[in-house]
Amino acid sequence: MGTAGWVALAAVVVVAVVTIVIGSLGVRVARTTDDFLAASRTVGTRANAAAISGQYLSAASFLGVAGIVLKDGVDGLWYPVGFTAGYLALLFFVAAPLRRSGAYTVPDFAEVRLDSTLLRTVTTWFVVLIGWLYLLPQLQAAGLALTVLTTAPTWVGVVAVGLVVTASVTFGGMRSMTFVQAFQYWLKLTALAVPALVLVSVFVLGPTRSSEPPPPVFTDATTVEVSTPVTLQVTAPVEIGVRGEVDETTVNGPVSWAPGPHTVEAGTVLRFPPGAAVPVVSDGDADASSWSAPLTGGNEDGHPLLATYSLGLALLLGTMGLPHVLVRFYTNPDGRAARRTTVVVLAMLGGFYLLPVLLGAMSRFYVPELLVTGQTDAAILLLPTAALPGWAGIALGALVAAGAFAAFLSTSSGLLLSVAGVLSTDLLPRRLGDFRIAAHVGGAVPIVAALGAIRLDFSLTVSLAFALAASTFCPLLVLGIWWKGLTDRGATVGMLVGGGLAVLAIGSTLAGLDPGGWVGVLLARPALVTVPLAFLVMVLVSRSSPHRVPANTGRTLLRLHAPERLGLGDARRGSRPSD
Repeated sequence: MGTAGWVALAAVVVVAVVTIVIGSLGVRVARTTDDFLAASRTVGTRANAAAISGQYLSAASFLGVAGIVLKDGVDGLWYPVGFTAGYLALLFFVAAPLRRSGAYTVPDFAEVRLDSTLLRTVTTWFVVLIGWLYLLPQLQAAGLALTVLTTAPTWVGVVAVGLVVTASVTFGGMRSMTFVQAFQYWLKLTALAVPALVLVSVFVLGPTRSSEPPPPVFTDATTVEVSTPVTLQVTAPVEIGVRGEVDETTVNGPVSWAPGPHTVEAGTVLRFPPGAAVPVVSDGDADASSWSAPLTGGNEDGHPLLATYSLGLALLLGTMGLPHVLVRFYTNPDGRAARRTTVVVLAMLGGFYLLPVLLGAMSRFYVPELLVTGQTDAAILLLPTAALPGWAGIALGALVAAGAFAAFLSTSSGLLLSVAGVLSTDLLPRRLGDFRIAAHVGGAVPIVAALGAIRLDFSLTVSLAFALAASTFCPLLVLGIWWKGLTDRGATVGMLVGGGLAVLAIGSTLAGLDPGGWVGVLLARPALVTVPLAFLVMVLVSRSSPHRVPANTGRTLLRLHAPERLGLGDARRGSRPSD
């Protein structure tokens, strides 16, 4: 491991230590269930907005957005737009009424609104599934980052982040996580803003190519799917497997490449053996018109609009169904503060997402070899040293590494907190010690899964979690808050249908199944089918069982929608007793 690796590792260790120290501050004031699960509902607007932004800006935001912009160009912009726009839907339909429900978790809200233990159980397990699915790319990103920065084995980063997150959640709860996540938002913003300013200056005033060579060889057998037409410069003879079009010839089998340039068309799959020299994307030969064309749907051949619309729907509606985001609104003092918090979050996210988009576009000039290696998610990590050799690049790289691990830690802690919250309140006797047991169990499962699961693009894996959230909790919350005719049977069947189909599609994608065509598109991005279907089933089943509408529905809806100052409802109704 070189100097850059040691410096980056030191920065990561500092972030981990600071996270634990700040989290420990909350232990002094977190003594009750109310403190651990909702910070006694006393978190101010700006602090809560920073904490929400800190936990929301995950591996997909910090690394994945830049990687997908590097690979897919303009179509990569749908991710930050969708991630941010989701808070508009949250602001208009959910934030304030959800806070007025007085619940701790989404299952609490389901029971308060529809008075069903079965619905609560179904909701609990979907919280756990979404949390674990979202945790998977965070831990895998930690493994990738540590490997890229220090050449350490992937499992080291997975286990290290998993243990630090589990420890911080176990001993601090929601109040500690508020301090930690607010700090981590500002660290992540700084970790991208400073390199962006420096590298823009380098780009404008200096050369557009790094003088450093790319990695000399592939250390393992590597399969690469080329997303845009490129010309690859090969420096040594190499035997590769090809499925697609190379050098204006359609091939499905082994090919011998001589030194020199070779053209590769979009959608072609290249299989490099261990020890093969890494080819370099020739300057200016990538198809800029394809990279800059919108609505191409990435690699979704023949169905770009279907892929784009389904992705957009998942990101727009999935935000209002993410348990680790929703749980933070229970910490606001009242519904009005929840709305103000959402507005501030929109501003914070909008400012942040400008940075990975800019750095992703610059990566195309400085680290184009990532288009061949397939590690486009590592673009931001490698960009500083590629564009700025020497100690300046090393220092910027260390700052980016610190921000990346802040992203993994903040999002992972929020997810684990939501999972532990529902496990401790629904499957255990709701004592303070049970929360700590639930945190250990909730953290161990995704660590094991991350060590064994295949790694997809982080943005793709996260979008699958959004699709599941949009297919389950979004219909439950929107109809539960705005339609008095919703019944427990309708909500339960709708969530099982929408969520069940989404789980099947997600499982197929994670297993590597790709039948191609529109079926393949909807398996990778199922929201366009599962979300409308979940809404439809909830409405139809509820209308077929009107006798199951709770008798106190009118009173409950009044409490959700009436401002607290009118004194028409008890904002703390539905909360669990403190221990």
